[in-house]
Amino acid sequence: MGALDPEVASWAPGGAAGMAGAGAGAGARGGAAAGVEARARDPPPAHRAHPRHPRPAAQPSARRMDGASGGLGSGDNAPTTEALFVALGAGVTALSHPLLYVKLLIQVGHEPMPPTIGTNVLGRKVLYLPSFFTYAKYIVQVDGKIGLFRGLSPRLMSNALSTVTRGSMKKVFPPDEIEQVSNKDDMKTSLKKVVKETSYEMMMQCVSRMLAHPLHVISMRCMVQFVGREAKYSGVLSSIGKIFKEEGLLGFFVGLIPHLLGDVVFLWGCNLLAHFINAYLVDDSVSDTPGGLGNDQNPGSQFSQALAIRSYTKFVMGIAVSMLTYPFLLVGDLMAVNNCGLQAGLPPYSPVFKSWIHCWKYLSVQGQLFRGSSLLFRRVSSGSCFALE
Repeated sequence: MGALDPEVASWAPGGAAGMAGAGAGAGARGGAAAGVEARARDPPPAHRAHPRHPRPAAQPSARRMDGASGGLGSGDNAPTTEALFVALGAGVTALSHPLLYVKLLIQVGHEPMPPTIGTNVLGRKVLYLPSFFTYAKYIVQVDGKIGLFRGLSPRLMSNALSTVTRGSMKKVFPPDEIEQVSNKDDMKTSLKKVVKETSYEMMMQCVSRMLAHPLHVISMRCMVQFVGREAKYSGVLSSIGKIFKEEGLLGFFVGLIPHLLGDVVFLWGCNLLAHFINAYLVDDSVSDTPGGLGNDQNPGSQFSQALAIRSYTKFVMGIAVSMLTYPFLLVGDLMAVNNCGLQAGLPPYSPVFKSWIHCWKYLSVQGQLFRGSSLLFRRVSSGSCFALE
């Protein structure tokens, strides 16, 4: 994501994937959370018509409005709409950057402040590591307020490139018209539609991830320089030259595979789970009217509650799946900074990993596959060097 970069999220299931990871990709997943973002822009599906009220005529999908007169992204408005999405994404990315910055420093194991003693819900004494707010204050003390935005420029460029790539792919490979199916008796057709849409979203996410990943690597390395107070990666162009000279082309794509796997698992898991929940657990006959059947003046009222439930199912599933795919995000970020000449990617902070699988196994043995997933209540793990006196 992922896995919510976005960046899974990258963390929140839509929009700027940086959060997800925060997002991704949420989200990051930046992002990647592309499954929710793509589906959120589609109109609500048609519903089973009540026997007294015929089914309304199918409305064209939002994705098919590109060539329609007056539609979103049509004609001369397409560049303006795309620029608007890029600007909105840049704003969200900038606002969420301190969160991602602190998260990355925790992921690489940088704990400059000692834990504090607190109590859990059972009244037992436990050790708590500094929360996001305490960590952010420490960064401000060291680097000033501008220090919270270290590595922002390549991240903005990465997210903008991802957004433009997705928009261009929709123009070159427009999705086929797929009728929205909500009839529970026609599950085969409904499932085929979900599989087709998810495959299309997966293709766009993977291509945009691959093109934007070099800038993601540069952003990660700029941020972790805080650990050793280095200045090796200072600008995008100079960083590109250093990586190419020291690591070759492959240096721009370290950590790409776990990020791609996290995006794929997030998309399929989120879309399929939401589909089956909406198909089997959400009853179209539920109504918010006293009789449960709507009325002649408002025939669609019987579906209002079902529509409301369906609109939140994908969002909730995105959060749940992004938590499960978080280890992919963690491993991908650690590989991006591992053995690159920075203190954060070398012992004692981290061993030199031979591959992302080696990194995954190491974190699994240490019980650290979810390190950095929580930024508020961070308890010291049992294997930590900190001890409760």
